Amino acid sequence: MRWSELVEKECVDVKGGEKLGHFSHADLRIDPETGRIEALLIPLHVSWFRKQSRQLELPWQKVKKVGAEMIIVDTAERAYGK
Repeated sequence: MRWSELVEKECVDVKGGEKLGHFSHADLRIDPETGRIEALLIPLHVSWFRKQSRQLELPWQKVKKVGAEMIIVDTAERAYGK
């Protein structure tokens, strides 16, 4: 899957069906040695100047299903970054 296809999808939590956001503003953390995706970094509050924004750091293992329009994740234990 290409990044251009991923950014069009919406992130939904399997626990309760909560929408976590779109991947259009997300980043990936990639292991430089293996080239594998370690985590998705999804901003929770996007602003023009990115001041005081928090992000959800979602380990790739929490991704349960990649569908045509959304990605289902399990965020039972969330890890918020700054």
